[in-house]
Amino acid sequence: MTNSQTPGAASVAPLLVDWWSRCGRTDLPWQREPTRYRVWVSEIMLQQTQVATVERYYDRFIAAFPDVAALATAEPDDVLHLWSGLGYYARARNLWKAAKLVVDQHGGEVPGDRDVLESLPGIGRSTAAAILALADDQSGAILDGNAKRVYARVFRIAGWPGHGAVQRTLWEIAAACTPTTGAGVFTQAIMDLGATVCRRSNPACDRCPLAAQCGARADGAVDAYPGRRSPRVKPRRSAILVIAVRDDGAVLLLRRPDMGIWGGLWCFPEVESVESVADWCLAELGRLPEQTRVRPVFHHSFTHFDLDMTPVEVRLARPDARAMDGDGRLWYNRADPAAVGLAAPVARLLERIGEDT
Repeated sequence: MTNSQTPGAASVAPLLVDWWSRCGRTDLPWQREPTRYRVWVSEIMLQQTQVATVERYYDRFIAAFPDVAALATAEPDDVLHLWSGLGYYARARNLWKAAKLVVDQHGGEVPGDRDVLESLPGIGRSTAAAILALADDQSGAILDGNAKRVYARVFRIAGWPGHGAVQRTLWEIAAACTPTTGAGVFTQAIMDLGATVCRRSNPACDRCPLAAQCGARADGAVDAYPGRRSPRVKPRRSAILVIAVRDDGAVLLLRRPDMGIWGGLWCFPEVESVESVADWCLAELGRLPEQTRVRPVFHHSFTHFDLDMTPVEVRLARPDARAMDGDGRLWYNRADPAAVGLAAPVARLLERIGEDT
């Protein structure tokens, strides 16, 4: 679809660029030195995560891993430790895997070819285009959540953007609107417009540079775009967590498999029931608990399901030698914590050990 086939597409870039020159964000951490690597890290962090949250993590991550080589040679635990609390941990694992491929196959240089970049773990079509636009000013359409919302409203595209036909239409519109020169500024502008003006809730239409040509606004139906996914009832799952506390205060954590929730992170052991905790301690740690306390259920919500966790805190003497560190097992010293990746609920539960609640 060309500009001539998309009425109004030709005016989008000039209006957005002019608006951004006056109102856009220009001092985000990843804008200060927009190399491919730095932009790449920011784009991965920003997937399904708000800018304000990413800002709290980005500088610390870059300080630890200032370039691809540093990230590629890092231990996975070091990477996950700095990602702890940011969520969607597959992003961190894919970032690390991709960095190793960049070093091994591309001489340590983040590829400047979009197809090659897109072949790396965790980098899709929109992310690849954003990296090259923001770092190298290469022209390429992006379609992140902000861009989808803007295009759906301006061009009155009904339906959930995740649906194949709707997504194809939005990609065609994105391509028609993206300029061949000045793509970096345009890309940042449409991201900023969606994040700060064309918001999901309470959009500031009176401040939008595209308001005059916005189909959804003309219809008085801005809130109807983009269409929403059919509502689904999230399943609710439960888990029994063993919080095993040694007599020196160390707490047992196990490394989770790379796949699945909290992949590669350190978490509490899980058992089938509260009644089986004592047998588990005897079998796995060589000791029966000296004290056992069932704590209140702890709730955590994931994208696709809700999890009810019942923490069972047990106190026990120092386990036998076969239950010490190693083989995916760690006795976590809360007074001098190891730099390992912890899921946010695990970190919060570690802080509550010994409380009377």
